[in-house]
Amino acid sequence: MTAFSYQLYSSREFPPLEKTLKTLAEIGYTQTEGYHALFADPDATKAAHDAAGLTMPSAHFSVDALVNDRDGTLRTAELLGVSSLYAPALPADERPTDASSWTAFGSQLEALGQTYRAEGYHFGWHNHAFEFQPTTDGSTPMTLILEAAPSIGWEIDIAWIIRGGSDPFKWIADYGDRISAVHIKDIAREGECLDEDGWADVGFGTVDWKALMTALEASPVKHFVMEHDKPNDDMRFARRSFETAKSF
Repeated sequence: MTAFSYQLYSSREFPPLEKTLKTLAEIGYTQTEGYHALFADPDATKAAHDAAGLTMPSAHFSVDALVNDRDGTLRTAELLGVSSLYAPALPADERPTDASSWTAFGSQLEALGQTYRAEGYHFGWHNHAFEFQPTTDGSTPMTLILEAAPSIGWEIDIAWIIRGGSDPFKWIADYGDRISAVHIKDIAREGECLDEDGWADVGFGTVDWKALMTALEASPVKHFVMEHDKPNDDMRFARRSFETAKSF
C-alpha cells in the first residue's frame, strides 16, 4: 500500500499540533509534510512528531528562506529528518509577467537545486494555478520553469492545475519523469463547499484520482501528500481522504 503523507498546512487553523499528529497517527498516516510556520520552533515540531511516531520526509521552505537563510534551512531540515525540499510559491507581487522573467526565475530554482543537492537533499518546485496562466506573449510559466531548471523535481498539485485551466493528464504525460511528489486534493462540485473555498475531501469531489494515480505509475513519485487548503474540519478531511486513498 502507498504511504500517504499529510500536508500540515491543512491543519493550520486547528491547533495544537500535538493533537493533530496524534489523530493522524490513529487514522493511519505515518508521514507529514511541513510548512514554514512549523519551523519557528523546529525542536517542538520534532518532539511532537516523535511523540506521535510520525516522520516528515518532505517540507515546504519559502523561496526567501531557501535563498537568504541557507544555513537555517539546512539545520531545520536535518533536525526534522526532511529529505525533499520544495519551494511552494511566489507571493503575488513577486510573480513575473513575461517569459524572460519566468525563465530567469527557473534559472534561480536550478541554482538552488544544485546548492541543496550538494548537501544531499532532493529539491523541487510546487505549483499553484498561476503557473498555467499565459504570460503577455502567450508562454506558459510552468513550461518555462521546467525548461530553465532541468535538474529539479516537481511536486505536482493537480487540483491547482485544473483550477488553472489546464489538463493534468497532459502535464503528467509530458513531464512525468520530473514528478517526485504529488499533492492529492479534490475540487468540490459547483455550488458545494463554498465555506471551504470550493475544495472537497478526496473522493468527494470532481477529480478522477483513480485515473490520475494510474497515470502517475510511471513517474518517480516519492511522496503522496493529502492536502486541503481550507477545511472546516481538518480531521474529517484527513480521515475521509485516507479511507478513499486506500482504494487507489
